[in-house]
Amino acid sequence: MSIYLDVVWALNFMVDLMLLMLVQILARNATRKVRLFFGAFIASCIVPLTIFYPNSFLDHFVGKMFYSLLIIFSTFGFKNLYRFIKLTLLFYFVSFAIGGGLMAIHFFLQRPITVTLDGVITFNQGYGDPVSWLFVIIGFPIIWLFTKRRMDEHVGEQVKYDQMYKIRLTMNHQSFESIGYIDSGNQLIDPLTKQPVVICDQPFLKQWFEEKEWEELRSIKEHLDLEQLPKRWEDKFHVIPYQGVDGAHSFMLAIRAEELTIYYNNEILQAANVLIGIQFGVLEKDGQYHCLLHPLVIKQSITQSA
Repeated sequence: MSIYLDVVWALNFMVDLMLLMLVQILARNATRKVRLFFGAFIASCIVPLTIFYPNSFLDHFVGKMFYSLLIIFSTFGFKNLYRFIKLTLLFYFVSFAIGGGLMAIHFFLQRPITVTLDGVITFNQGYGDPVSWLFVIIGFPIIWLFTKRRMDEHVGEQVKYDQMYKIRLTMNHQSFESIGYIDSGNQLIDPLTKQPVVICDQPFLKQWFEEKEWEELRSIKEHLDLEQLPKRWEDKFHVIPYQGVDGAHSFMLAIRAEELTIYYNNEILQAANVLIGIQFGVLEKDGQYHCLLHPLVIKQSITQSA
């Protein structure tokens, strides 16, 4: 059997380079590209070392651990022990995640049982199945991109989760609970009263309205016909003009709520006479939250409770 060492080495180098790049991205490490290439070269040297020295200590657990530490040191250097261990564990996590993903796809595409035209059932047994180079070349970048995207989404979701809090909103003597998200980008303020506006979406707000009343509100939003306001809500409505991110001017219907309670960490914050902007639609496609809390509302509530 012929072994094309240069091809195997090149493929291993590219795989190691992409793994180290993913470690750098996830760790948010400002390592230079030269160090990444150098670390990938050190990692790929395992190919000729294994071929020419098949019985070396690198075949054992301790040798592999030592070589992993050498790869991380060559790529990211050593600033402190905590950072070094963190990068090493992240390198193992990325390697196992992508390697496991490749093997999962490989075996998913295989047929463990084969039925011939004669009706003979054959079980494909043996210690594993060979993985083609083409499969690795095509599958590895796909799994790499998938892993990176999922980790980025996970970080984003975690940041959102850290800023989501349970709320209770009271309007027209009715109270309902939901989840609010503290949105630093929400800077909507009523220009007349200078009060911050909390934006709530349709699935949450419809609990206070009859179907006919909600359709009347939607019609008001589209045609700005304030005469269609539901009678029992007339004295609670406000029209708030604002400028969108595209520079276009528009307006938002808002309701003056009796009380907004925010369960903020270990505190219970209460704000009275809060303006609730109506979002005709959903704020978040997964339904994790239904209110965008204005940061100023949190600040004012903390100050009042202090």
